Amino acid sequence: MSGPPNRFEETIETRARLRELVSEPPAIVTDKVIGHIDDLCRRFIGASPFVMVATRGADGRLDISPKGDAPGFVAVLDDKTLAIPDRPGNLRADTFENLLAHPEVGLFFLVPGRGDTLRVSGKGRIVRDRALQERLAANGKIPHLVLVVDVEEAFTHCPKCMTRAKMWTPDEWPDHSGAPTHAELMVAHGKLKLSVATMQSIVDKDGETRLY
Repeated sequence: MSGPPNRFEETIETRARLRELVSEPPAIVTDKVIGHIDDLCRRFIGASPFVMVATRGADGRLDISPKGDAPGFVAVLDDKTLAIPDRPGNLRADTFENLLAHPEVGLFFLVPGRGDTLRVSGKGRIVRDRALQERLAANGKIPHLVLVVDVEEAFTHCPKCMTRAKMWTPDEWPDHSGAPTHAELMVAHGKLKLSVATMQSIVDKDGETRLY
């Protein structure tokens, strides 16, 4: 099966060509990678209320799922193991479905106001363990499932992307009034026989009553 037609002047297809255009990274960049969660990573994760989880499905497609809660909601069980509680969502369970086919997982931790980020990768498992579930309870509700990540690699990511995006500079945030709302997208893409206003009320109620 052939790929899409090449409508660009050049498509880079070899590492040799890539490295003609992008020089090899210096040791200061390559040597920052560690194979465990040390005290510095532990402190960063403890300050983070938001992590993005990347997985790959049985069909080979990649998925990135955002997870958020109070800072430190991702538990560091030891220097090789992280635990992420599963809070109520849309029941798609894409991350878990993907892990059943491919255990590889990538994590991207953010701390509001900080430009640098933390990248962690390893193998994921879907776990039920009463003691762990109770440890990860929030608002009196324990998660039904826990994503446990066996850490293989961790490293800090420089803040240039956040600086360029002005991510944490409210005065520089773009006008998003022209962007579609979540309700608009749901109605249009799902071909729903609901008004946008009705869908918005459903979204609002869900956000108020199903956080935990």
